[in-house]
Amino acid sequence: MKFAICNETFLDWPFDKAFGFAAECGYTGIEIAPFTMATDVRQTSAARRAEIRRQADAAGLEVVGLHWLLAETTGFYLTSPDAAVRRRTAEYVQDLARLCRDLGGSRMIFGSPQQRNILPGVSPDEAFNYAAEVVAECVGLLEETGVTLCMEPLAPAEGNFLNTAADAVRLIEKIGSPNCRLILDCKAMSSEAVPIPELIRRHARLLAHFHANDPNRQGPGFGALDFVPIFAALGQIDYRGWVSVEVFDYTPGIERLARESIDNMRAALESLAGAQ
Repeated sequence: MKFAICNETFLDWPFDKAFGFAAECGYTGIEIAPFTMATDVRQTSAARRAEIRRQADAAGLEVVGLHWLLAETTGFYLTSPDAAVRRRTAEYVQDLARLCRDLGGSRMIFGSPQQRNILPGVSPDEAFNYAAEVVAECVGLLEETGVTLCMEPLAPAEGNFLNTAADAVRLIEKIGSPNCRLILDCKAMSSEAVPIPELIRRHARLLAHFHANDPNRQGPGFGALDFVPIFAALGQIDYRGWVSVEVFDYTPGIERLARESIDNMRAALESLAGAQ
C-alpha cells in the first residue's frame, strides 16, 4: 500500500513546490488533474511534459496518473447521444492516455460527473451503451500505452451515472479488458447501503486504485469515517496499489490537509497493527 496525493490539493502552488511539500509530508506518489496543466492537454508540449516528470523525479515522487479527466473541458461527454461527441470524447481520452504515459503514470481515473451524467431524453440503458462504446474505442491505445482506465462510482449527490460500485463493475465487465478497472473512493462509497469494507472485499478482483477522503469532503481523519476497518479490508485483499488522498473542501488549509491526511492514515495502520 502506497500513499499519494492529488496535485490540485495545492491549488495554485507551482508544481515543484507542491511536489516537494508532498514528499516532505511522506507521500511517494502524485496524482495529477489535467486541468492544472492546461484546459486542453493537447496543448501541453513534449517539453512541458518532460519538465513535470523531472520535477516529480526530483522530489522523489512517482506520477501515479491522472484524474478529473474531463473537468474544465468543452465538447466531450461520455454518455452523449451524439455519435460525433462520443467519437471526440474517445479521441481525447486517448490523448489523455498518451499524456499519462509521458508523465510516467499508469492510472487514469474517470470521475468527471459533469461530463457523464445522463442527459434528458436518454435512458439509463442508452447511457450505459454510449459509455461502453467510448471506453471500448480507447482499449487499444490504453493497452499500447500501458495505462489502466479506472471507472469511478460517484454518489447520487454528485451525479446520476455509475452511482454504485456494482454499476461500475457492470461497465468494466462489458468492456472486458485488463486496462479497464475499478477505482473506489471512500466519500462515494459512504453513500452506498453496503459497508465500505464489504465493498472492498466484494470487488477486490477488479480494484486498481483507491481514493482516501471523508464524506465531509476533507481528508482522511478529518471527519467521522473510521479508516481502521477500511485499511483492514485492503490488507485482507492484499491490495498493494496506491491510496491517494483526494479532497474537495480546503477549509483546514493546504498544509494541514496534506500533512494530517497522511498522518491520520499512518495512525490507522498503526492501530490496526497493534490490534493484531
